[in-house]
Amino acid sequence: MLNIGIVGYGYWGPNIARNFSAVEGVKVAAICDNRQDALTRAKKAHPNVDIFTDYRDITRSNSIDVVAIVTPVSTHFQLAKDALKNGKHIFVEKPFTANVMEATKLIELADKNSLKIAVDHTFLFTGAVKKIKEMVDDRKLGELYYYDSTRVNLGLFQHDVNVIWDLAPHDLSVMDYVIKEKPIAITATGIDHFGRNLANIAYITVYFKSNLIAHFNLNWLSPVKIRMTLIGGEKRMLVWNDLETDEKIKIYDKGVSVKNTESVYNLLVEYRSGDMWAPRVDHTEALKLELAYFIDCINKNKNPINDGKAGLRIVEMLEASDASLRAKGKLIKL
Repeated sequence: MLNIGIVGYGYWGPNIARNFSAVEGVKVAAICDNRQDALTRAKKAHPNVDIFTDYRDITRSNSIDVVAIVTPVSTHFQLAKDALKNGKHIFVEKPFTANVMEATKLIELADKNSLKIAVDHTFLFTGAVKKIKEMVDDRKLGELYYYDSTRVNLGLFQHDVNVIWDLAPHDLSVMDYVIKEKPIAITATGIDHFGRNLANIAYITVYFKSNLIAHFNLNWLSPVKIRMTLIGGEKRMLVWNDLETDEKIKIYDKGVSVKNTESVYNLLVEYRSGDMWAPRVDHTEALKLELAYFIDCINKNKNPINDGKAGLRIVEMLEASDASLRAKGKLIKL
């Protein structure tokens, strides 16, 4: 039996607590938050769990095996470092850390103490992303040409991070998981409309050594909510609409074949338009699968797919995006 301590019981903390409680072989033993209203909610939902206001009552407790850190990114490093130093495995809300240096130090500390890190890249455990990964790995789409993601809504403005750090980790983590080739450079542009020095709209372009290109549209000011990803390949094209209830993924047997490239004047392009089909995907709650998987990795001493190194790769892209944003779209090498 592994005892879980949860630090942070705000928006996402209750979901972490609920899903950890449903995992076999674990017990939610303690919850910490520095707000009384959050602790009142925690006590009502989990009457048999110890409640604390000081995170050190969890990170330094001899009875806690795993610490879940569900707090603002600015606090992740200190909390994670304290937990790792005291022999705890850690599950950290995305993004992993506020910068590359912090992520690197936590990975080194975990390796030194033979502990596991998992970063909450929940989408990797959805049926839709698993199916996309399967399609790409099996080359059902052929050589990939583009990865285009839109994540916009009239959203909750964050007080400590810009729209890139708030929304992009979801989609960057999916791209990092689905596409084996690693990016070589990144550019980002955006704007802050309200004088907060935090961009509320941003566009990221990710470059690869091959002809693949990826683009991310991130927006807190959209009148409609859109969660859509397009992946285009030489054989087929895929549309993932995460807001769809049933047919989240649609595969289009459409494409373009270039018959003659000798001259722009002699360019011959053949368009192919075939069937569309929607593969069946698993609808099990992704967070429950993710947490059960992490516990299994601890018990079997396996490295999670969403480990510290995966979290580091996302932070590298976020940090590069910020650097490019400040430099008005300058190309930043990864």
